[in-house]
Amino acid sequence: MILKPFWRKAPDTVHFATARADRDICGTRYRDGDYLVFGSESKGLDDEILRRFRDHCVRIPMREGARSLNLSNSVAVVLYEALRCQNGFMGLT
Repeated sequence: MILKPFWRKAPDTVHFATARADRDICGTRYRDGDYLVFGSESKGLDDEILRRFRDHCVRIPMREGARSLNLSNSVAVVLYEALRCQNGFMGLT
């Protein structure tokens, strides 16, 4: 896969959600303007992205052996952590 210009830069404001990350979503600092990137439900993120941006990858903590969440649930969990827990629903009522 040839990475698009946006992925080549991957500033610190980009967080890639994957079950294969070392760092969980609670151990990450999210700021206004950050990007959350998710792969497809069936394949996840491309291996090239995961290798290249390992330090930008986050995962949802889950019990060992538990089935993974579907994509919409994963997006909801990560976004909720970023908005509520980290930023107190900054800009939202």
